[in-house]
Amino acid sequence: MTRAVMIQGTGSNVGKSMLVAGLCRIARQRGLSVAPFKPQNMSNNAAVTEDGGEIGRAQALQALACGLAPHTDMNPVLLKPESETGSQVVVQGKRLTTVRAREYARLKPQLLVSVLESFERLKARHDLVIVEGAGSPAEVNLRAGDIANMGFAQAAQVPVVLCGDIDRGGVIAQIVGTKAVISPEDAALVRGFMVNKFRGDPRLFDEGYRMIEEHTGWRGFGVVPWFAEAGRLPAEDALDITTPVRSEGLHVVCLRLSRIANFDDMDPLAQEPEVRLTMLPPGAAIPGDADVVIIPGSKSTRGDLAFLRAQGWDVDLAAHLRRGGHVLGICGGYQMLGKTVADPEGIEGPAGIDAGLGLLDVATVMTGDKRLTQVSAGHAASGTAFSGYEIHIGRSEGADCIRPFALIEGAPEGATSANGRVSGSYLHGMFRDDGFRRAWLAQFGVAQSLSYDTTVEDTLDALAAHLEGVMDIDALLKVTL
Repeated sequence: MTRAVMIQGTGSNVGKSMLVAGLCRIARQRGLSVAPFKPQNMSNNAAVTEDGGEIGRAQALQALACGLAPHTDMNPVLLKPESETGSQVVVQGKRLTTVRAREYARLKPQLLVSVLESFERLKARHDLVIVEGAGSPAEVNLRAGDIANMGFAQAAQVPVVLCGDIDRGGVIAQIVGTKAVISPEDAALVRGFMVNKFRGDPRLFDEGYRMIEEHTGWRGFGVVPWFAEAGRLPAEDALDITTPVRSEGLHVVCLRLSRIANFDDMDPLAQEPEVRLTMLPPGAAIPGDADVVIIPGSKSTRGDLAFLRAQGWDVDLAAHLRRGGHVLGICGGYQMLGKTVADPEGIEGPAGIDAGLGLLDVATVMTGDKRLTQVSAGHAASGTAFSGYEIHIGRSEGADCIRPFALIEGAPEGATSANGRVSGSYLHGMFRDDGFRRAWLAQFGVAQSLSYDTTVEDTLDALAAHLEGVMDIDALLKVTL
């Protein structure tokens, strides 16, 4: 039988995704065919799969750790927030519906069927499946109908290892408290715990570690020190993008929109030694020394267009351009740069039409069909071939499209203003391509020096070595038998 283990956390952002990626790489290094799995994820930072669907970016990284291409079975339910109360529901890579939080509970029995189908397919193809939970099993108010944590673990009969985060404090209460509030049936599935993100000498926590074992009856699998190189791996949350402190270099400013989506182009830019990346938070003005402003993708173009204006960023952009700066809009950001954004069918929210920023002579109409595809393109300005992906609804047309940003199989894609300082494109992931990044930076007199794919692979290897040195991996893998 295929082996499986589920890493659950005492809360969100305790490091589950990183731990699963590291364990996946360890299993691969030990000669196992291993795959990642997350029953339910909530993220607007999705990856496009070879089978024409989308999954959470963290599962795409975990697939890379396994030496696999991302597949929709690795994350069968993806929730993509479109507002404070509603999310798009993506099932096995395809949009199913958009629901409010209270409505979602009624969908869960149907979704569990798809979750188990995907899990069984992965089990049939691999020696080991490493499962990542979502949030925390201690949220017992959400236990009924759960498909993300213990509900899935019980349905699939997968053993659980619980991860606590000592960096946020109270890790003893996190783990012991989880045991106290979950049901005895759920607690029986837990085979042990680990403590993550320890700073300093881990031996200082020996007594606390023993106390957790005594109060829970669970064995410990190790104390994991803080992994300083984590910032070299793709971030799933825009807040997690590590921007090194630099006083010099090309100053690239990315607007942190309220529904920012598919911002993976920022990770490689942040690591370029001659680039100074600022992820600009709401309420802050665009710096006067910015060289390039990037308007990233958004899960709600019209909503984030209003959000952009509420920050005064439209006024700042006009001043930035008067100073000779450049602007690049990616996907939703490209749509915002045009004259109008129309949503006649109310696909992203209330039906209507809004004036865009008017920095490109294009107009966008939202359509019901969603384009999800990996592409090979050529950068129009430099002729450089590169790889990327599309994940969007809507089409943009207008006079500035005669100056495309890129060419896809000879067809124009995107648009550029007459003076060349404002560009827009639907293509994501282009900055991950070393060749494109080199050509794009060269137009600003900056030398590209980073091999991003090599950096990610080396960091996954370093993460695996980090975990091997501090965890009882052999004992953890035995719980999967």
